[in-house]
Amino acid sequence: MEHAKKLIFRMNEIKRVSRLLSELYDGSPWIDVNLVDSLSYITAKQAAFHFRPGMNSIWEITNHLIKWRENVLERLNGKVIKTPSHNYFLPVKNQSDKAWSDTLSKLAASQEKWMQRMKTIKLSDFKTIYPVNRLTYYEHIQGIIQHDAYHLGQINLLKKCL
Repeated sequence: MEHAKKLIFRMNEIKRVSRLLSELYDGSPWIDVNLVDSLSYITAKQAAFHFRPGMNSIWEITNHLIKWRENVLERLNGKVIKTPSHNYFLPVKNQSDKAWSDTLSKLAASQEKWMQRMKTIKLSDFKTIYPVNRLTYYEHIQGIIQHDAYHLGQINLLKKCL
């Protein structure tokens, strides 16, 4: 009976993690803000605005989020990746409305890829060790949730300053 309870708990962990990813993206997470709502109604001009030199724009933060989401997904699929020195914080060259719309579409696509991956993940995958940093895949998944939440806070602070 105890073994069955542990197995059910672990099976539910996949559902919990999937729910956390989903809620932070466009649901009702505990922190009371999500990515979709926070980025809605921000214009390309606002997204590209730098409050101070050397400070990242909402757009740069959003691109950084997308690249890290993709990076960690590739890690979960067995690819070993070297993080670039710029850490995916790059200037936005094309600041058109279309380019901003494309960025939001890329974010949505990254969410869809995450949700698809979470449908195929197995409990044994959670224990897999990524060779570069020796963290488990479970720690990587939790890390991307924390990473999204951290930068979501930055986006909302910048948004309030607009």
